[in-house]
Amino acid sequence: FMVGVLDDSLLMVTDPWGTEFNLMSSDDPEEDRASDVGAQPLIEGHKPSEGLKLEDLTVYVPHDANLEGIGRFYQHVLGAPAIEELGSESSISISMGERQTLTFQYHPDGPDTLVNHHDFSYDEQDEFPSNHGPHISLYVTDLAKAYQSAAKLGVTYVNPRFKRRAYSEEEALDQCMFRLIEIIDPLDENKEVILYLEHEVRSAKTRDGKKYKSCPLNEA
Repeated sequence: FMVGVLDDSLLMVTDPWGTEFNLMSSDDPEEDRASDVGAQPLIEGHKPSEGLKLEDLTVYVPHDANLEGIGRFYQHVLGAPAIEELGSESSISISMGERQTLTFQYHPDGPDTLVNHHDFSYDEQDEFPSNHGPHISLYVTDLAKAYQSAAKLGVTYVNPRFKRRAYSEEEALDQCMFRLIEIIDPLDENKEVILYLEHEVRSAKTRDGKKYKSCPLNEA
């Protein structure tokens, strides 16, 4: 890891894969900035993280990426709306939960920069290519509806690298998850892929209404 100290309240950390993290203290000590939606179980002997929450994940995209199309994709498939006041000519921010956003931004190094968030390998025995690139995980309130929207758009995906696989809506409900990797504008009749970014779309609850065993979210 490479760490840069900008001032007393901000650290810039770059991990071995090039992902950049901005770690900052709350700008209002009297305001509770913590996200109380839940946390992963602690490993024995470890202490709770001092981090309050992840407020935003920014994904760089090519300068010719259709930002409005990305916004329509998240609204149509996942029911996640864009936040207009946070967007600009070069970025769009999607609401992903309580004070948490997913931002797509034109790459700061300019229009000639190659941007890839997928790394495919192919095996003739598998229907889908394996993706070795990054993926993001998220929870939705209605997994069946999300799967139906994704299937209708033709963007459901199975990564052969993982044992949990959902080739149908029934399997998605059994597994409490499904994957997608192609971001497509629902209004684009040609269904051209704007961006490849793997998503693991999860449900907090099983078919019988119980909390899924690995779900970190607190129960309402």
